[in-house]
Amino acid sequence: MPSYSGNIFMIVAPSGAGKSSLVNALLSEDPSLILSISCTTRAPRPSEQANKHYRFVSTEEFLAMRDNQALLEWAEVHGNFYGTPRDRIHTALERGEDVLLEIDWQGARQVREHYPQAIGIFILPPSIEALESRLTTRGQDAPHVISRRLLAAGSEMSHASECQYVIINQEFSTALLQLGQIVAATRLRFGTQAARNAELFSQLGISKTLA
Repeated sequence: MPSYSGNIFMIVAPSGAGKSSLVNALLSEDPSLILSISCTTRAPRPSEQANKHYRFVSTEEFLAMRDNQALLEWAEVHGNFYGTPRDRIHTALERGEDVLLEIDWQGARQVREHYPQAIGIFILPPSIEALESRLTTRGQDAPHVISRRLLAAGSEMSHASECQYVIINQEFSTALLQLGQIVAATRLRFGTQAARNAELFSQLGISKTLA
């Protein structure tokens, strides 16, 4: 497996768990993180901007990208396609940049096939009732869409065990603090420190490989 000085953080959650809000807040606190902009075939929500929140494409464009191997991962979720473009991620990792992916559990599995070292962080709601309330309150989806998302949430959350970390988003500020702590701790792992501080490790006579 190639050694990179950059890290991949995969933020996984059912719709309405607060994934996007946490990611946006984390990016504001730590601008050194690179957000991978996913492609999607769904229509933009009122608060979303093209090429900032998502790259909005037609189904034809998306399928062409998939067939041309231009996507690191892709999935069909709630009747729409989502995918992560390959470009920029490999280059960012080689440059030592940390990449953040907002992704579903299917996509996380595919990313791990290419980057087994990727860190999975699953965001859970404090209850199903809270999840329903958040989906309704945000006013971005029709009632039938909310019902479909709630039905899918149980299946999605059953994959939380595939992530190394789980955050229960009951209090936003606490969840954000925990997310930042995971990022900070990952950056202090031996492999990352050895890759980013190769000259120092050499001067100190420290092997850059784990014992």
